[in-house]
Amino acid sequence: MMSGIIPAMWSGQAHMPSIIGRQLVISRAEGSYIFTREGKKLFDASAGLWYANIGHGRAEMAEAAAEQMKNLETYHVFGRFVNDKALLLSNKLASVSPIEDAKIFLTSGGSDSVDTAMKLVRRHWQVMGKPEKKIVLSRDQSFHGLHGFGTSLAGQDFNRVGYGTPSLVPETAQISWNDLESVEKSVLEIGAERVAAVIVEPVIGGGGVLAAPDGYFQGLQELARKYEFLFVADEVITGFGRTGKMFASQRYDLRPDMITMAKGLSSGYLPIGGVMISPRIWRNFFEGDDAPTFRHGLTYGGHATGCAVALKNLEILEREGLVERAAELEKVLADALEPLAEHSLVAEVRVEGLMAAVQLTSKANAQAISDTLIETHGQILRPLPDNSLQMSPPFVSTPDELRGLAQSITIVLEDQAVSQSSSSLTATA
Repeated sequence: MMSGIIPAMWSGQAHMPSIIGRQLVISRAEGSYIFTREGKKLFDASAGLWYANIGHGRAEMAEAAAEQMKNLETYHVFGRFVNDKALLLSNKLASVSPIEDAKIFLTSGGSDSVDTAMKLVRRHWQVMGKPEKKIVLSRDQSFHGLHGFGTSLAGQDFNRVGYGTPSLVPETAQISWNDLESVEKSVLEIGAERVAAVIVEPVIGGGGVLAAPDGYFQGLQELARKYEFLFVADEVITGFGRTGKMFASQRYDLRPDMITMAKGLSSGYLPIGGVMISPRIWRNFFEGDDAPTFRHGLTYGGHATGCAVALKNLEILEREGLVERAAELEKVLADALEPLAEHSLVAEVRVEGLMAAVQLTSKANAQAISDTLIETHGQILRPLPDNSLQMSPPFVSTPDELRGLAQSITIVLEDQAVSQSSSSLTATA
């Protein structure tokens, strides 16, 4: 950034005084790498915000967008109108969905998808004659976007505070992310007759790449059946290959009533998302002259160019076997990071699919380590609020690039440990 000039842009999730003058202006990208305006090459180990699954700068993605724009940039999908690419994408998504006979409600992104699903949860129970079922459960440590419902469902308190009320949507409640016994206790304390749904990330992403204990999801689904509430899988991060399966619901044997999706649907080439909806929910809105209307929609939901790009992205994933490649790279990443678990500045290493977190001890600062990795090693990892380094590299990354990433982390941590040791010796002397 130019010294002394304060940019007009207000960045997301940013403490603005601490980033002004330090912002990295990204001007181009190719494969697993991004380049700053000054020409610095950086390995995109976080795939942007988890989304660059097929890598950056693919010409055929740009060509798909240009060709669609020349024909029809978009047309809305309200009422009896629908564009042909929205139809094609919906049919394609239904064919790969873990939900049998799913309907697809297209959105503009992940936060839109969560809000759509939560509104549909509430509408479903109204239609079913159980209006008292309003409360949606979410797990502590979770993240479900930053729209109204997503903010209210956030399992990280810092994303909820400062808005004048404990929750923008009051009918939400937190449950344990890993203790099933306490979950049932929470349901009973709330009143099972008031619980409408639970929303879960198959792998908690922004909370630290946390995988649920064995049996947790199976038990949670049993509770959903026992107490008659919906089960919603938030696959905005994990969908489209991130865990080595097209959907994490397949890897963890989940049977959701709805699945939210975004990010990997277009690999970030255009904003797009959606919700996969089970027959249990959609039938009441599709059948009979007296069927109710779901009064919800988004101007750019089902955007024709976004849909064309998403279709091309899915074609590339299938043609190049990138979901299977992600599964193969999981082991490479796990093996490369394993030695770090013994480092004095590391508390834990977590790998789940092609996503990982290196949890640091209180003697190291994830933000500072991340900055050093960018400046001295050309590696972009995301520092998470739990003081861990998060990585979710593109599926086109090579084994050597993942090993190089782990080596860079090791070098920076070792330098930090040596520096702390020297400081300690100096202080003692």
